[in-house]
Amino acid sequence: MSDKTPTDTGGVPAAAPRPASLPDRRLLAWEIVCVLALSLGAAAVSALISFLGVLTAPESLAEHTASLVRPQADQRPWLDLTRQLYLVAAGLAPVLLVVYLLHRSGESARTIGLDVRRPRFDAATGALLAALIGAGGLAVYVVSWHLGLTVTIAPSALEGHWWDVPVLVLQAAKNGILEEVVVIGYLLHRLGQLGWSPWKAVLASSVLRAFYHLYQGVGMFFGNLVMGLVFGWFYHRFGRVVPLVVAHTLIDVVAFVGSVYLIGRLDWLPG
Repeated sequence: MSDKTPTDTGGVPAAAPRPASLPDRRLLAWEIVCVLALSLGAAAVSALISFLGVLTAPESLAEHTASLVRPQADQRPWLDLTRQLYLVAAGLAPVLLVVYLLHRSGESARTIGLDVRRPRFDAATGALLAALIGAGGLAVYVVSWHLGLTVTIAPSALEGHWWDVPVLVLQAAKNGILEEVVVIGYLLHRLGQLGWSPWKAVLASSVLRAFYHLYQGVGMFFGNLVMGLVFGWFYHRFGRVVPLVVAHTLIDVVAFVGSVYLIGRLDWLPG
């Protein structure tokens, strides 16, 4: 009978599997760059280019229109719906990447508070943040539009199909999940691991958020900067990203769906 154990390899015990661990600082920094280059960092560059195009046009900012949800196929509703659903699913790919990277480093989605452990807290604080940020954001938009600092935002340019509202809700949820998981949960967590101070990380996250909204104009740039600071403070205080997803989703649902019924009916609402 052999005296080798099952772990023996030529008389040398096999090495135990190594637990997952964080990469070194250089690789961690490159990980962040890659995630942002595939998601909202690229969106920030695109928004900057769009803003420069609007800024150098002969018309004023308020004379330009930015449609947030646009038709994807003319006169073919079934193809339009298919592409709308595809865009929602594809937009969530960076979130899957972030969750995968967290697991690879021995962590999980729970590390950034992306779980269902505290549903009442998440729902209540999310709704409160939505009311606070939503009201403030609407005021910033209206004032900055009248000052000529913001383009005219058309949240939905869909064409009155039966599926418009469900698609708008899905788009709102996609925006909330993508932005808050990547720019708040993931980015603040990783920057902290790189040794950044909490408020330095929050400021960087907020500036990034402001830049990928720059296509909406100067007013909304600063409005989103403030939103990022508030959301960053909340995450630093409570360590949970789900309430921010809830808040962002509610804000966008009201903006997208509300625009279908309110724009053109309220004199003070641009559009």
